Amino acid sequence: MRLYSFGEAPDNVVKPYVVWQLVNGSPENYLAGRPDVDGFTLQVDVYGSTGVSARSVRDAIRDAIELLAYVTRWGGETRDPTTKNYRISFDVDWIVRRLQVGEVP
Repeated sequence: MRLYSFGEAPDNVVKPYVVWQLVNGSPENYLAGRPDVDGFTLQVDVYGSTGVSARSVRDAIRDAIELLAYVTRWGGETRDPTTKNYRISFDVDWIVRRLQVGEVP
């Protein structure tokens, strides 16, 4: 699977491929002590030459991440009138634990 940060997919990339971007995020806030997690919402866009290929990749990503994150929005399914590529969009909420000083990822 080809996965790129927003704006980083090369020209004429082989389909299907996926682009993600940060929609919003925020640190947890505690009354005492430094937060140990941050929350992020990512938008994921899947592009394919067929609707079936785009849906298959969407489902594979969902299955791979759903034990670690939450799909919070199923976006629309569209087809670009010029390129004829199919696009499926969805949002994912992550709660990511911060690494502590000296901790190896």
